[in-house]
Amino acid sequence: MTDDRRQTTDGNDAIRIVFVGHVDHGKSTLVGRLLADTDSVEPARIKNVEAICAERRMKFEYAFLLDALEEEQDQGITIDVSQVIFKSKKRQYRIIDAPGHKEFLKNMISGASTADIAILLIDAEEGLREQSKRHATILSLLGIKTILIVVNKMDLVDYNQKVFENIRSEYGKHLASLKITPKAFIPLAAYFGENLVKKSQKMPWYSGKSFLEILDDLETPHSSEDKPLRFPLQDVYKFDKQRILAGRVESGVMSVGDEIVFLPSRKTGRVRSIEKWHAPVETKASAGESIGLVLEEQIFVERGEIACPLSKEASVSNSVLANIFWMGNKHLEKGAKCVLKLTTQEIECVVDSILKVINSSTLDEISKTAREVAKNEVAEVILVTKKPVVFDPFEEITETGRFVLVEDRQVRGGGILLKSVERFSAI
Repeated sequence: MTDDRRQTTDGNDAIRIVFVGHVDHGKSTLVGRLLADTDSVEPARIKNVEAICAERRMKFEYAFLLDALEEEQDQGITIDVSQVIFKSKKRQYRIIDAPGHKEFLKNMISGASTADIAILLIDAEEGLREQSKRHATILSLLGIKTILIVVNKMDLVDYNQKVFENIRSEYGKHLASLKITPKAFIPLAAYFGENLVKKSQKMPWYSGKSFLEILDDLETPHSSEDKPLRFPLQDVYKFDKQRILAGRVESGVMSVGDEIVFLPSRKTGRVRSIEKWHAPVETKASAGESIGLVLEEQIFVERGEIACPLSKEASVSNSVLANIFWMGNKHLEKGAKCVLKLTTQEIECVVDSILKVINSSTLDEISKTAREVAKNEVAEVILVTKKPVVFDPFEEITETGRFVLVEDRQVRGGGILLKSVERFSAI
């Protein structure tokens, strides 16, 4: 299959990038300058930002090209996950602008959980911060394999090679402890566009390519179509007497004539047609495609169920072993109740057991007998769900193996499911 599925005009199937960095390390400026230098933003929007900056008697702020809310501009902190599209000469990208401020880690996890590629920013002048190490731990936990490290604001250290090399050495050791091998370390000055789209003349000691050139050289992320079919149901639409089951194919391939089973209800059906909005009817759909599915016989299934092939079903369990990253201000205690959100499933769960807790920055094990998980700690836990959760072990199918935990309607944590375990207690 070609990469055509990632070249849609609306960006739904573009390569997904998450930019992650400590507050003030220049992430939003980098993204804004990238949009401007690739002609990916309307001239009117640039003029609007120019007017805002002139009114405030400040220099042009590329970050304002991203900030949708006046409140965010006033605070100087990006506080939500925004998604924008930009195109290089080679292909199309969808930017997931994950925040860097410590209070907004929950948004960063929400954004990063869908990314193909992660860009980790380090401020050349400030150097490594605890948050930088924590971000790497989260990306490792979410299973993002393709990572670029950008050492930004090189202009503030006079483009000093030694500063860059020291950061590369220190951060490289931390990444190695997480078993992360970054594709590249790139020095740049985002505000001035140095080494961003074109190779900079101010860092002759750097032998690598520019940021965009390296990004374009990365292989297109492998689709998950060689894995078993997983089709989480998002909604059911009724047109006349026909029921269209809408969703996104997370892995595998679905073809007309296939017999599939919906879990956890175990209702089965045969695919009569595969439809797309504003597109011809298809005979098959592959991982990454959002489709409407029509079965030969009408069955009653609901949002949250996952269609699988009869020959390779997903796991269904009320008790699962998971690695989590906790971000709630209140400690997560044994017996605490949350909502587990995985694909389109939203299921109440309880923390049955806390097996061990790890410091997310130092990676030191804090306790093997802990009864609670503090903010910004990683833990191995057993979750017991109110109704069966449909999943795959994260190592087998990423898309149906990672989740977020919601408490009081706020994302408080995220993580990956490892396997089903014996049920110890009831919710």
